[in-house]
Amino acid sequence: MSKKTSLLLITLTLVMTLALPFLVPSGAMLSHQANRLNDALWEPEEGDDSASGLLDWLLPVAKAESAPAASLPVDFSPGQVPDPSKFTENGYEDGSISVRLETLEKDGVTWRIARVDIAHASQLRTGVAGSVRSPRYGLISEMSAKQNAILAINANYMTDQPAKKTFEYRMGERVRAKGNRTKDTLVIDEQGDFHLYIQVNAEKLLNDMKAQGREIINAFTFGPALIKDGALLTLDSKYGYNPHGDEPRMGIGQIAPLSYVLVLAEGRTGQSEGVTHKELADFMFDLGCMQAFNLDGGNSATMIFNGQYYQTGRSRSNERAQSDYIYFATTAAP
Repeated sequence: MSKKTSLLLITLTLVMTLALPFLVPSGAMLSHQANRLNDALWEPEEGDDSASGLLDWLLPVAKAESAPAASLPVDFSPGQVPDPSKFTENGYEDGSISVRLETLEKDGVTWRIARVDIAHASQLRTGVAGSVRSPRYGLISEMSAKQNAILAINANYMTDQPAKKTFEYRMGERVRAKGNRTKDTLVIDEQGDFHLYIQVNAEKLLNDMKAQGREIINAFTFGPALIKDGALLTLDSKYGYNPHGDEPRMGIGQIAPLSYVLVLAEGRTGQSEGVTHKELADFMFDLGCMQAFNLDGGNSATMIFNGQYYQTGRSRSNERAQSDYIYFATTAAP
């Protein structure tokens, strides 16, 4: 018997039950009818895979433990609210996600490292200020908090130059799909895997993803691509974004399936101006990245953990407002 049919029958039974005191003498309701009503309310139908009674379905009760949801929807809805008790100074861990933070001082540069492992690809998400095609912008610290982000970083500020030729997707939604022969593109598919395209046109990129049977969930044109298939790339000496200069840098890499590393090289702090593209590539290679990509740096480079800045000198007064960001969320229900 379907739940809709059961609901209708139970509703009619309840109405009749309420009317009985006016129709028959007190106590005239047969005990087996009462038992039948009770069984219908609380026991599952024979052969019902749901293994729960109708009132369990109508009136859900708290469980002692609930397993993490299998995934999050591929849209701009927020992740589940993280459990405050699972945050530590250096990370967060529940049944669906592990975040481990580390600060490393090397050659006068402060490196902020976040290692993230997730149970499902949908936990690697993107957020936007307004709609994907709107010119709006906002603070990542504020926007990511509304999405229940455990960890968030800047992306590529895709609306900074709205007329530029770029290949951009956000949460499965196509923003624009124009090729760029001078910039690299990072594509993240439905399995959370990274695909790097080196200065290729949009048609070739789309055909390649189709040939692999992969769906585009997020795509960013910025770069350069730093590491591809475990090999350091030869970086274009004429690439944009001051490739040989010391700048604050933000990189994202994939180490293994559903395993990632996010790297922020601090700069403009007085202690250090930052690093070059090659220094960022070498650092991420040493971390074990199989794929790695340079995101927007400079004053855009922002890392947020548990609603707080995980970097030196950043505050609400000097955080740069941006159009989009990358974040990780839990699927474990509160």
